[in-house]
Amino acid sequence: MTTVYYEKMPSPIGPLFLVADDEGLREVRFELERRPHTPLDGWVHSPGKLAEVRRQLEEYFAGERLTFDLLLKPLGTEFQQSVWQALTTIPYAVTTSYGQLSQQIDRPKASRAVGAANGCNPIPIIIPCHRVIGSNGTLTGFAGGLAAKQWLLAHELKCQGFALS
Repeated sequence: MTTVYYEKMPSPIGPLFLVADDEGLREVRFELERRPHTPLDGWVHSPGKLAEVRRQLEEYFAGERLTFDLLLKPLGTEFQQSVWQALTTIPYAVTTSYGQLSQQIDRPKASRAVGAANGCNPIPIIIPCHRVIGSNGTLTGFAGGLAAKQWLLAHELKCQGFALS
């Protein structure tokens, strides 16, 4: 049986709930989500197992880290995995649209399905789904709420030396 570890950490966009197993990080949950922030039976509170995840997230929030170097183990369908993999290629402080992402994964008519997979991303921030916006440039849904998405995008622009207008 797989041991699942968890840790809670504060962040500028609210508390985060980190979930991993020995194969890698499985989830980053926001307090705003419908899912509770309580561990399931058998989960082990292990700050040590999640110390590297926490350290890299803290560096990101401090503007000291542009990319993550973590073992990731998001659970999802083959299509979701392809979308999440494509999300990891979006550069820091750059945005893309669902349509552009669907083109990137060679599914040009699947922008709605790409949007649904983006919304199911279990490892936001690290798999940067916040960098996907509407084709008209508007912010679209985000598990942490639109204020968190706006904060993350503004933070990345600021850390790149730009000001958000």
